[in-house]
Amino acid sequence: MRNADATRDRILEAAMAEFSAYGIAGARVDRIAKAARCNKNLIYIYFENKEALFTTVLKKHLVRVYEDVSFTPDDLPGYAARVFDFAMAHPDLMRLMTWFGLEQKADSPAERGAALHRKVAALMTAQDAGRVGTAFPPGFLLTAIMALATAWTAPNPYGPSLDPNAHKHLATLRRDIAEAVRLLSESKTTSRLRK
Repeated sequence: MRNADATRDRILEAAMAEFSAYGIAGARVDRIAKAARCNKNLIYIYFENKEALFTTVLKKHLVRVYEDVSFTPDDLPGYAARVFDFAMAHPDLMRLMTWFGLEQKADSPAERGAALHRKVAALMTAQDAGRVGTAFPPGFLLTAIMALATAWTAPNPYGPSLDPNAHKHLATLRRDIAEAVRLLSESKTTSRLRK
């Protein structure tokens, strides 16, 4: 059983590298099998097809995001800074998510939608209680936070990619993102978007 688990882990690790580099369409099961040091047929036994393998890899790494980056509407600037840190430290996951968004060939893990729904509901509750500004609807606010926090990752076509070793610049950028989120989330003016 330990050997089977070890093989499965090697497959998932190799698949993460392959999918983040080439996406679903460009990934090759042959290369994954070679990198995982296993028989190609074993991949199909464990995962049925390439799309199911991709979904498994995506789900595994999204769970890391949910567990490693804690969310609370009472500290949205801190949340944005933590998302920025995570995104800069995991460019492979950012590329994987970009490929997922571009190709839409795999089912989105249910955990992704559930996590988004919980965050939006928590933001709405915080807005209703007056702890978060109401200028923007909760879904829009969460999307804006995520866009700001991940704009400087390598796969983002709009933000300049940064050298993750440029610590001084990253620290300034992290602070600016947190400040922008603070301003967004504290605004009490009701906008057209809430109507």
